[in-house]
Amino acid sequence: MHEELIAENIKTLRKQKKFTLQELADLTGLTKGYLSKIERSKKAPPYSTLNRIAMALGVDSAFLLGERLNKSEDERLSFTKKNQGKIIDMVRTLAEGSLYGYAYEALAVDKQGKNMQPFIIEPAFGEEAIFQHEGEEFMYVLEGRHELIYDGKKYIMEEGDCVYFDSSVPHTGKSLGKKKAKLLAVMFNYKRD
Repeated sequence: MHEELIAENIKTLRKQKKFTLQELADLTGLTKGYLSKIERSKKAPPYSTLNRIAMALGVDSAFLLGERLNKSEDERLSFTKKNQGKIIDMVRTLAEGSLYGYAYEALAVDKQGKNMQPFIIEPAFGEEAIFQHEGEEFMYVLEGRHELIYDGKKYIMEEGDCVYFDSSVPHTGKSLGKKKAKLLAVMFNYKRD
């Protein structure tokens, strides 16, 4: 997906909801200037920022990613065939434009109004980003080895290991070894309407 589409989706939905930048800033806790920069950027904001904006606009982050590609016959169900998730590579900082090397494959992309957001994540080899966002997160190691750093403490995770944590606590992680780890991650945000 073209990352500039995410910025266009944010601006379009904000205007459809008749929110000013200041009103959206008040709802997200982000600054008006930062939101303006996001809307003008050709790069996607970090996932945690995207999720805050989506919640304030009353949608889930998959909606802003333009992922509602296949309307399901039964809106209560989302069925994703192997390798049919939406690949997004969006963990960047807008200020520096640096890529952290995380790849996300969004799952259940056609299910609107979901409370959980499932992804397949391939973490980078370096721990350059510190993540902190509302809600809870579950991770299960599908392949490889992963080092989770949660509130400064390190946890080595191997295939079959899982962790469930409060994602408002600073956390990061990295792949260990010669091949990137592959994780199933499910994110949940309390504040979703």
